[in-house]
Amino acid sequence: MSIFTPTNQIRLTNVAVVRMKKGGKRFEIACYKNKVMSWRSGAEKDLDEVLQTNTVFVNVSKGQVAKKDDLSSAFGTEDLTEICKQILAKGELQVSDRERQSQLEQMFRDIATIVAEKCVNPETKRPYTVSLIERAMKDIHFSVKANKSTKQQALEVIKQLQQSIQIQRAHMRLRFVLPARDGKRLKEKLRPLIKTVENEDFDEQLEMVCLIDPGCFRDIDELIRCETKGKGTLERFSTLSEDV
Repeated sequence: MSIFTPTNQIRLTNVAVVRMKKGGKRFEIACYKNKVMSWRSGAEKDLDEVLQTNTVFVNVSKGQVAKKDDLSSAFGTEDLTEICKQILAKGELQVSDRERQSQLEQMFRDIATIVAEKCVNPETKRPYTVSLIERAMKDIHFSVKANKSTKQQALEVIKQLQQSIQIQRAHMRLRFVLPARDGKRLKEKLRPLIKTVENEDFDEQLEMVCLIDPGCFRDIDELIRCETKGKGTLERFSTLSEDV
């Protein structure tokens, strides 16, 4: 698809249009195909790799550029980069019905894969297959949202699946080493965040291997960095499902 924009004499090719209605007006941006979802998932960080131009349009195909007053009224700013980010985050990607269905099917598989990688059966301690997770998602009638990242939706799926099958987040295995002077004090602060201590050695320094809930990793990392002023070390070995 090639779009000629007479306003700036730029020919846009391989265009993916993202549309957003705000303040009673329609706004569109021209993006590269396959980059919109990469941006939304966090895989792509460079906005210039996503946008064909940072111009905001009323109609991309006709090259009709949005008025500054309309942009300022709708978005509260004239910063085109910020406006483009808002449209990217909340706008609707304009694709054909066939493309949309293909995109949703791929996202469905990607979500199931993430869930399978992050979770285990709490009774067997073994991971589920992707195909089994896909069937379970269909059983609960999970509906993929095209404008949300697969990672976000995978976390939602895990919560919903816990109502129908035996599933839980796989524990994360950590090893941390703390200076002796901080070891005893920090050990007490870390204890509520640790599921199981597998190995502990306290001599000139405290060295511990333990299992934690993945959701606690950030708190543990921040606690060790701040309390030891960067002298403590933290290393992730694996999740439980990776080595059972």
